[in-house]
Formats: sequence, structure tokens, C-alpha cells
Amino acid sequence: MSTPSVEESAVSVAQAGIWDTETLADVAATTFPLACPPGANRDDIAAFIARTLSAERFGEYLTDPTRIVLKASIGGEIVGYLMAIDAPPTDPRIAAMITVTPAVEISKLYVLPGRHGTGVSAALMAAIVERAAERGRAGLWLGVNQENERAQRFYTKQGFRTVGTRTFLVGTQTHQDYVMQREL
Repeated sequence: MSTPSVEESAVSVAQAGIWDTETLADVAATTFPLACPPGANRDDIAAFIARTLSAERFGEYLTDPTRIVLKASIGGEIVGYLMAIDAPPTDPRIAAMITVTPAVEISKLYVLPGRHGTGVSAALMAAIVERAAERGRAGLWLGVNQENERAQRFYTKQGFRTVGTRTFLVGTQTHQDYVMQREL
């Protein structure tokens, strides 16, 4: 087996288009369960994916002016995505935690298994930092499951710090997240 060339392994990040809905939904269905705690109910995860991460929903996200949907590709294949919301938090508790404003929420940042550690997440993060700065935003914020230590390490390395906690509903199960923010 040969080693991929630099060109084959280079990560490309671009704004996703409506033509990407099916592929984004497939990537989401593969990656979302990886971010859930080990004890998460599989039926609840499946229901969340069907309700929130379907191709139809991605079509809605891609036409929503408050959403930024970025795709990461290697060799023309979508291997990850980031969805951000350019609007103030709707939850007053979270709004009180976010002190760097205006801020863009990173709602989702997922990379296919086998592509972790290859620079895909960092490329997506660099792209959203650039887009948020272009929009005149002062920072970014996100929620990350308290049991997802790998993601927490990545976000800390990217300059995020924990500013509070929130709950996140997946089906019938309530999960605990850390709320993290960073300045641009």
C-alpha cells in the first residue's frame, strides 16, 4: 500500500452547497454517535440523527442565513463538516456565560473515523475563525459533552476555555455539556 501524496492528503475547506446535503447527512450519521457518551441509548441517537441530521434538515440549514456550513474534503471526498450559528444564544443562561460578544456558535464539528488527527478539525476551525472575523465577530462558543475528552483537548488547544455547563437532549436522554468560548 502506498502512502498518499501531499496533494491527496491536503485538506480543503469550502462553504457547503445544497448539492452536498446527502453526503453531509451521511457524514453526520456516521460521526454524531462517536461524540455521544458510551452509555447513550442507541435508539435516542438514531432518533436525533433522523430528526436533526437528515438530508432534508441539511437542506434547511444550508438555506438559513444565520447558519454557516463548511465541508472539509480530502481528494474530493467530504471527510468532515462544521455547522455554526451566527446569532446570539437563545438560552438566557448560556447568553450570560458568553462574555466575548458578538460570538458565533459552533453547533457541530465532526470528522469521519480514520481521518482524526489528520488536520481536518484544525482546518475547519481555522476556516470558521476566518469567517467569524470577516463578519466582525469577537469570539466563538460551543458546547461539548463532558465525557468527550478528546474533543475537549482539541478545543482547549484551539484557545477555548470552559465558561459553564448546559444540558443537551438526545432523544429521551439528557447529557451534560461544558460550554466553552474563545476570543478571535
